[in-house]
Amino acid sequence: MQVTITDLWLDHTPWPFNQLPKSYSFLVKHNNLWRATFHVSAPRFVHQPHFAFTSIFIARKVMQGLLKHRPDIIVSVHPLMQHVPIRLLKARGLLRKIPFTTVITDLSTCHPTWFHKLVARCYCPAKEVAERALRAGLKPSQIRVFGLPIRPSFCRTVRPKNELRAELGMDYSLPAVLLMGGGEGMGPVEATAKALGESLIDEETGRPKGQLVVICGRNKKLIKRLEAMEWSIPVQIKGFQTNMEEWMAACDCVITKAGPGTIAEAMIRGLPLLLNDYIAGQEVGNVPYVVNNGAGKFSKDPKEIANIVADWFGPKSDELREMAFNALKLARPNAVFKIVHDLDELVRQRESVGDTAFAFSS
Repeated sequence: MQVTITDLWLDHTPWPFNQLPKSYSFLVKHNNLWRATFHVSAPRFVHQPHFAFTSIFIARKVMQGLLKHRPDIIVSVHPLMQHVPIRLLKARGLLRKIPFTTVITDLSTCHPTWFHKLVARCYCPAKEVAERALRAGLKPSQIRVFGLPIRPSFCRTVRPKNELRAELGMDYSLPAVLLMGGGEGMGPVEATAKALGESLIDEETGRPKGQLVVICGRNKKLIKRLEAMEWSIPVQIKGFQTNMEEWMAACDCVITKAGPGTIAEAMIRGLPLLLNDYIAGQEVGNVPYVVNNGAGKFSKDPKEIANIVADWFGPKSDELREMAFNALKLARPNAVFKIVHDLDELVRQRESVGDTAFAFSS
């Protein structure tokens, strides 16, 4: 099987539409602006005419992109990539020949543009999202609730904590908290790290009662500042990592923004979550999803976060264990395999009824 990954907005639309991916990065850094954009564009009577108007300008290049790749099946993983391609495929009479599917990558409060009534499949990460799909007009036969697709490396057998900690240069005897700032090392990472450095010291003995792992992503300035600090507890300061499944398995809880991917990964590893921020709109619902299911807590205050971790590593260790159990109950480690299997079934079904001919005309 050959899989082609392409960004239709970036690679197959003219200016200024090919600047949309860059505009998202700008908008999410300005919370109020993104919140307004998210909610104003949500109603169907707003976004449907917008997509119809947009397709006038981008249709030719988007269709050229589809002609170039000649897919047997299309999998969309972005809320803005349903309406225009489906409109074009339907106009060419190709929608019956080429299954168009959507994999929703938001856990709860996803944008309505994720949902299109003409998809062959809509893969939802949770029951709440499936209910939104039904309200948007999709049929139960179009919807599958398999969970959020996560890297297959998270499905491997977990090695013992002691073994992982020794390999990663950690203290094998102390409980560990993982502090993450995403790929770019954003958020209150430095303030939270400092607060943890103070809270994880036993006041009576002066000994550490926990250790800290900080993943700074590509933020080299943050790495230098943290490395220049004096620490009274064992600390690992790392840049961008490709083995997050091992770092998570070596730790006992994680502090992170309410990103759906990290939440799903943490749950597979049975890690209680301390959520310290969220992107307005699509990540708002991730906070109650974690908190109401007893898998973690939410706070934006670095000192309060540090105190919670200190309690988890001390008098409230039972709460930590209970949250770890609840996180595992929510985990769906096989989601990516179930989705791929169902995609394969869709292709085989089309082949069995003689829809293999790819009748594109330029």
